[in-house]
Amino acid sequence: MAHTKAAAEAHGHGEHGGHIIVPMSSYVKVLIALLILTALTVAVARPVSGFDAGIFNTLIAFLIATVKASLVLAIFMGLKYDKKLNLAIFLTGVFFLLVLLLFCVLDIYTRVHVQSTL
Repeated sequence: MAHTKAAAEAHGHGEHGGHIIVPMSSYVKVLIALLILTALTVAVARPVSGFDAGIFNTLIAFLIATVKASLVLAIFMGLKYDKKLNLAIFLTGVFFLLVLLLFCVLDIYTRVHVQSTL
């Protein structure tokens, strides 16, 4: 008994058992939200619907994808119910990914166009 209690506490479950039981209604709500967001993604896609927001097309697509990924991470992967340290580790990884992408974008947009003299 003591061995299982120690193992449970080592994994962060404490004395109250194991995993969080997420109600089926939460999964259904997330499924409906994901389907609506997928339909919205298709609706704002220029080749499919002809919708053109100019330079904001990419921003709209990324915002919708970010909301969908956040729903999957929070509910299906259990990040909402997990320790906050795991959320902090995930967000740190996302932050450094964004820093890397920022440096790539800065590198591309600050290049000087050089023409050959040959």
